[in-house]
Amino acid sequence: MTLPVKILRRKTRSVFVRDLGIGSEHPISVQSMCATKTQDVEATAEQIRRLREYGADVVRVAVDSKKDVEALEAVRKAVPDARIVVDLQESYRLAEKVAPFVDKIRYNPGHLHHHEKSVPVREKVAFIVGAAQIHDCALRIGVNFGSLDPAQAGADPIEAALSSVTEHIGYLEELDFTRYVVSLKSSDPNDVVAINTEFAKRFPEIPLHLGVTEAGLLPMGEVKTRVAFEHLLARGIGDTVRVSLTLPNERKHEEILVGKSIISDVYAGRFRSVPTFDHDGINIISCPSCSRVENSAFVELAEKVRTAVQDTEQEKLTIAVMGCRVNGPGETDDADLGLWCAPSHVNLKRKGELVGSFSYEEILGRFRQELDLIIAERRGQLDP
Repeated sequence: MTLPVKILRRKTRSVFVRDLGIGSEHPISVQSMCATKTQDVEATAEQIRRLREYGADVVRVAVDSKKDVEALEAVRKAVPDARIVVDLQESYRLAEKVAPFVDKIRYNPGHLHHHEKSVPVREKVAFIVGAAQIHDCALRIGVNFGSLDPAQAGADPIEAALSSVTEHIGYLEELDFTRYVVSLKSSDPNDVVAINTEFAKRFPEIPLHLGVTEAGLLPMGEVKTRVAFEHLLARGIGDTVRVSLTLPNERKHEEILVGKSIISDVYAGRFRSVPTFDHDGINIISCPSCSRVENSAFVELAEKVRTAVQDTEQEKLTIAVMGCRVNGPGETDDADLGLWCAPSHVNLKRKGELVGSFSYEEILGRFRQELDLIIAERRGQLDP
């Protein structure tokens, strides 16, 4: 449907990623993430070029090791004009090594607890900030429901995420560092709307990066993303976006096209989503293709899982197909059935409990067996 609307962006400060302004005074920017292995310099540089050709304003690259850092330096030389953001994982000390080659650093508060546990989190944040200041980098505090601060285990995820980001905003403000944006992401678009709406009330001046993590396969991945983005952008909430779809490498640019289409539609008053995302029926969560994926076969597996459950699509179940070692554990633990894909096998979990590890050839049959058991139990055909 088309409605006459006027989008009034909430007033935020500006954060610059090289020459790109993020905030209410600037157009909403669109980001993506390389699915290539960072150490494959030629492939990574080529994917950055292709994403930029389709309109990516910023491209993210994952760095997990010193070899990745060395490769990143070569990537930077190959694409000197690209705005690159690096994604830190547990090893916060890599910040000083990658900062010379990037324009922005993203860190996840939940990951800072896993490495050098004796070092206070505030000290780790100060280290990251120091590297950013020396090398003229912006920061993103990236909170993800799939990898929340372990100290918040068992808490309501929305409150846990808000508590975590508030703590880290406090650290950055104490360090007199304001060149940062925030993201609060979940695989549930309703939660994305709720938490970003609340954050915008509490911190109106801080720019927001929007995303629905593990939105999954098309077309449902776009539907989930639209539900969140249309609601938030129409309220003036959101300054930069990332669409996370499960796609093969050669179709990675479609994330950019979907993001730009949603932004264009909202500004034109075209709304295609529903008021909230309806969780009735099968809900498949699958992560986007990115360089952290341990076996690209997970993309094909996600497609096969979708086909395998077509005759049960009315059942209210959540299935997670994850190829990422970062968010894979959390998302598969929360699902009714979770498939966490390793390099040579798939870990099958049922409500967080490991059923077993199976080859990529075996997994579909065992997955379907477990699915049928769950459905039979729910229908009272078996004793639970």
